[in-house]
Amino acid sequence: MAPPLRPMKHIDRKDLYTNLETRIQYLHSFLDFSSRDIEALISGSKYIKALIPALVNIVYHKLLQYDITARAFHTRSTSYEGPVDENLSDDSPIILHRKTFLRAYLNKLCSDPSTMEFWYYLDKVGMMHVGRGREHPLHIEYVHIGACLSFIQDTLTEALLSHPRLRMEKKVALVKALGKVIWIQNDLFAKWWYVSNPLSNKPSMLTLMIPQYLHLIDVRDGDEFADEAEAPEIEQEGYLFGKRMLEDLEEEADDLGSASACPFSGLAKGVSVVSIESGEGEKSTAIQADGKIAVTQDSA
Repeated sequence: MAPPLRPMKHIDRKDLYTNLETRIQYLHSFLDFSSRDIEALISGSKYIKALIPALVNIVYHKLLQYDITARAFHTRSTSYEGPVDENLSDDSPIILHRKTFLRAYLNKLCSDPSTMEFWYYLDKVGMMHVGRGREHPLHIEYVHIGACLSFIQDTLTEALLSHPRLRMEKKVALVKALGKVIWIQNDLFAKWWYVSNPLSNKPSMLTLMIPQYLHLIDVRDGDEFADEAEAPEIEQEGYLFGKRMLEDLEEEADDLGSASACPFSGLAKGVSVVSIESGEGEKSTAIQADGKIAVTQDSA
């Protein structure tokens, strides 16, 4: 006899678009994000943190390879089509400044995802990239956000799976848990992008011309609830409800302009190396080269 089906859960569609806690609970349930994932993230956070300095440099080096993403560091928008500053490099002051925020953000991903504060901050990160919640708006089109998140996930996955000291079951658990967090972050970017770009839900000429696509005119992604969604507050970057969320920003800012501000600033020129020591005293080395991170075990 077939096992009995679990009772179907009711999900209130309006709540998905007006209540962040409901949306997060639904995503957790759908993705089977559980205490096992939280345990994997917390126990594996030291391995992720060890990779962050190299990862940050790889990400910004990638962003500077394309004019459409490089422009945004000066214009604060990927839709601007003017000239690109040809002097912009991995060591430019604006890039070093942005690296401090990405380092702090990635470290925040290693904190406790069992609290709603964690997810409220990820939601705010999504909001601040669509021109909301900032005194000086930032507009990054979603195609670049999705590509960057995928690039971060791919780079971390390869580095963690190749770690010489982690057992395979721990590697798999950590990669799965991290992937779920990144995809929830991706959803929170998409959520704000659709709210801030109502024209994205307008019918295209294709739907108007071809009868079988007419039903798409009525497809909306929660925009009928936009007026009831939480209104964003303008706050300083790195803060949530007046509380500093990125604890290491002040320390990082003090180092800007010094030789130690970016220990991997030689990325474009070759290879960067950093020694890693885990909480158990195990030593390994993260080597950054050619857009990848390799972790090697140090000999005793």
